[in-house]
Amino acid sequence: MSAKGSVRIAYQGVPGAFSEEASLGFAPGGTAVGFPSFEEAFAAAADGTCDYACLPVENSLAGSINQTYDLLTDSALNVVGERIVRVHHNLLAKPGVKLSDIKRVYSHPQALAQCAGFIRRHKFEAVTDFDTAGAAMLLAQNGGEGKAAIASVRAAQEYGLDVLAEKIEDLPFNFTRFFVLAYGEGRGPKSDGGGAVRFKSSMVLATRHRPGDLVTCLEVFPKHDINMTKLESRPRRDKPWSYLFYIDIDGHIEEPHVAAAMTDLMRRAAFVKFLGSYPAAEPIEVS
Repeated sequence: MSAKGSVRIAYQGVPGAFSEEASLGFAPGGTAVGFPSFEEAFAAAADGTCDYACLPVENSLAGSINQTYDLLTDSALNVVGERIVRVHHNLLAKPGVKLSDIKRVYSHPQALAQCAGFIRRHKFEAVTDFDTAGAAMLLAQNGGEGKAAIASVRAAQEYGLDVLAEKIEDLPFNFTRFFVLAYGEGRGPKSDGGGAVRFKSSMVLATRHRPGDLVTCLEVFPKHDINMTKLESRPRRDKPWSYLFYIDIDGHIEEPHVAAAMTDLMRRAAFVKFLGSYPAAEPIEVS
């Protein structure tokens, strides 16, 4: 699913962020609006300031980004789309600064960790910043000789920086998955009017504190011939030492076997919240 027209998509960060790329990929021709925090981006979609919010939920190297899941659990927003962005990290500096001049490099902690080998080989001092594009923006405003940022090529273009080294991440399979969130039933269309579309559904559930209850709940998926693509536990914020389970499956809620599985699951679990059915993002090849 992609949105068209002059829609507004909230994201966390500043221009040049990977979240901005995901937002504009979902809504070509739309307006991506950056916010300082996940909560503010989420709230912008909830209060109508923006039509959608596009927030990261998982990185192929670092794992789940739990803030988004926590916000979804307590909200009326639903998942209506999914985007996957290929993450390439690059070393950026002000024009005229050479690689041999660099002493310190600034970026988000995950980006620094994903480029640790490059940083170590060049004996740079790694300094954490609030995000990748934000580090590039601050470098353009305040940086100088001896300083660099790790961010996207788009951030370099946005802030007038030079790319001193491209694709400096240590591992090639670095992808971030984003949820596109909006009001609605979260059911999405079963067809885009063209060919076959692969759908996914997401939900959150809690089990009773009885032996085997989680297994009893998960059995509904193979029983109804459904492939589960993600299972992750998170502590409940309202009950100490109790947990919520976030689940992704293949299929659309309006497909009979998926609807039957959800009905079965509701009978077995202590709590189930359906988060949405949405077209799965197209896979991206490692390059």
